[in-house]
Amino acid sequence: MSDLISYQLDDGIATLTLSNGKVNAISPDVIAAFNAALDRAEQDKAIVIITGQPGILSGGYDLKVMTSGPQNAVNLVAAGSTLARRMLAHPFPIIVACSGHAVAKGAFILLSADYRIGVEGPFSIGLNEVQIGMTMHHVGIELARDRLRKSAFHRSVINGEMFDPQSAVDAGFLDKVVPAEQLLTSAQAVAQQMKKINMTAHKNTKLKVRKALLETLDKAIELDQQQLV
Repeated sequence: MSDLISYQLDDGIATLTLSNGKVNAISPDVIAAFNAALDRAEQDKAIVIITGQPGILSGGYDLKVMTSGPQNAVNLVAAGSTLARRMLAHPFPIIVACSGHAVAKGAFILLSADYRIGVEGPFSIGLNEVQIGMTMHHVGIELARDRLRKSAFHRSVINGEMFDPQSAVDAGFLDKVVPAEQLLTSAQAVAQQMKKINMTAHKNTKLKVRKALLETLDKAIELDQQQLV
């Protein structure tokens, strides 16, 4: 499939494994590989599991691209935002098996999925944009506003607070935490359970539930492209 995202189909479950250097940076090529993998999963009518390397899901956008010029940064964020929107509207369930750290865009991948499992350990999960001097983009704010608990939203977005896996459950980034050696088996068990869902009903209900969010994100994507941040 791709050196950046491997694709493994087994018993109606497509496992997408992100592998791009030490921090699994999200680059334009990674986003293209993600979209190709989701295209394939749709054709295969498969439930999707997204995971990373041991210890890390993703550290966020590729900083080489983000610092190579304002337009490159805006383009990368727009592509990432469009991917998040696509994940939220995907016709089949998306599960993220978060294998460790999930920072910035890594955490937004969690906020774009239907079910999120993390691993026990000294891992950081959250949105560190303001820590590293980035003003949060409109899409990020609206996605976090919708998916995080109200008590954690301001702490996360405005203060850049990072969460350990257990507190990330309380904040709304994760749904459960398991020992690392149980991560993929736990994700597969959730996928098997989700096979009992009527997928047409799942898709139609998902689009109804997220209608306002998806419309908000469409406007936010436009706003983010209009201003160089």
